Amino acid sequence: MTPTTTFDPDIGARFAVALGEVKDKLVHLVAELPLLVIALAIVLLSIWLGDVVSRRMRLVQRLSRHNPYMDGLARTTAKTVVILAGLLAALNLLGATSLVGAVLGSAGVVGLVLGFGFKDIVENYIAGVLLSIRQPFNPGDLVRIDTYEGRVASLTSRATQLVTLDGNQLTLPNALVFKSVMLNYTHNPRRRFEFTTNVATSASWNEAMDLGIRTMRGIEGVLGDPAPTALIKELSDSAATIQYHGWIDQTRNDLSKTRSEAMRLVRRRLREAGITPPDGVQKVAMIRTDTGAPIEATPSESAHARDTSVDRTLDAQVSDAGERNDANLLKPDGESAPSGS
Repeated sequence: MTPTTTFDPDIGARFAVALGEVKDKLVHLVAELPLLVIALAIVLLSIWLGDVVSRRMRLVQRLSRHNPYMDGLARTTAKTVVILAGLLAALNLLGATSLVGAVLGSAGVVGLVLGFGFKDIVENYIAGVLLSIRQPFNPGDLVRIDTYEGRVASLTSRATQLVTLDGNQLTLPNALVFKSVMLNYTHNPRRRFEFTTNVATSASWNEAMDLGIRTMRGIEGVLGDPAPTALIKELSDSAATIQYHGWIDQTRNDLSKTRSEAMRLVRRRLREAGITPPDGVQKVAMIRTDTGAPIEATPSESAHARDTSVDRTLDAQVSDAGERNDANLLKPDGESAPSGS
């Protein structure tokens, strides 16, 4: 049976009881004052020790040379762990173990609620940490992520910024970058290009392939190793489709420019040898020659070599986009420059 509490209507008596309780608590506080001072000293010491540990950890010093972002994260984590350890020791000294359990339980519930509420933000942040560790690209690299293509400008804790080949800035969530299939065109300096041309059945396909290979060998930027190659890709009643392959070094030459020059000069050489594509439509040409005027010849393609050097159009824009972002995790240390695409 639950005992009943008697309510004393005398205000003076009630005030005396309350005053007595306050005196008891003050006496208890004074008695435990040395413990409070020691607990406060432990917390302050843990804060100082956390700073020392975060600055002098060899692992952190190693990370700082290779990954500035992980350097800051590791320092913050080490400092937080030391401070929490000191805080728990201080609470345990004061006999507040039940308070520690309540605080940890509340922190777990709050963390779970925040995790669901800010799922996308947390996911992007964790993906940014993992991308910073893996480092699948460097500033200026030409990459394809999912269906997006561009040169890497910056990586922050939440998003990756690209500069498209059209000069537009494209921001992708780190979670998408981390989960998508990524193609880094710049990682390997050697890259292959290809193009096709049709050759009529009246011409020698073998000669067309040999002429194309010899022509590509003389083009500025086309590598001799791996050597250019050619093969018959498709056949039809009136023609064969011949596919040519060549390799370039992306640090010295541009893929699009070199491919364009190879297409132009190979077609020119084939025409000079009388190897032409089939006519898609039959034509009847009526030319009067009784006047003695010469028949106008088909204009020949110029043999003048065109520029095939690396395209630096976007270099300045990529560099500016990375430098403007103070939270850029890929910001170069001043010695490295954006690589060519």
